Amino acid sequence: MTLILFNKPYGVLCQFTDERNGPPRPTLADYIDRPGVYPAGRLDLDSEGLLLLTDDGRLQARIASPRFKTPKTYLVQVEGEPDEAALAALRRSVTLKDGPTLPAEAERIDAPALWPRDPPVRFRKTVTDCWIKLTIREGRNRQVRRMTAAVGHPTLRLVRWSIGDWTLDTLPQGQWREVSVMR
Repeated sequence: MTLILFNKPYGVLCQFTDERNGPPRPTLADYIDRPGVYPAGRLDLDSEGLLLLTDDGRLQARIASPRFKTPKTYLVQVEGEPDEAALAALRRSVTLKDGPTLPAEAERIDAPALWPRDPPVRFRKTVTDCWIKLTIREGRNRQVRRMTAAVGHPTLRLVRWSIGDWTLDTLPQGQWREVSVMR
């Protein structure tokens, strides 16, 4: 069984081919030269961070399926400075168009020491921003972005830091490593 941890850069598709007509976009094939592995879950084009790939269908389902409630932790740069009421709302549950979310773990954090994003987040002198750490146990489409917007703090930068016990730790952006998995 193969499990690969990949630090996905901003602007890279979470698939090995780009089926869109138009200029080609970077894909996993530009970074990972291991045949037979597939992403366990997704990260949007405009999100960065940990993506797991495996050749084991059961492991892929265990990681990606909302049924297993695998925790996923994100470092999120948001517009504004969420107060305790906004963080408490994220911790309780936020109602989105597709229903209420499960309760999340949410806390303000100091700006993390991350790689520079290319392109950088647009700086605006008149709008403050800050970072939060958010852990969810489901994986709806663009869920973290929709949750932070629902409490009045749109996401500026989104980095998935961990999935379950797997973490980016010291993995450089655009790099991958294979890890062993207990069956």
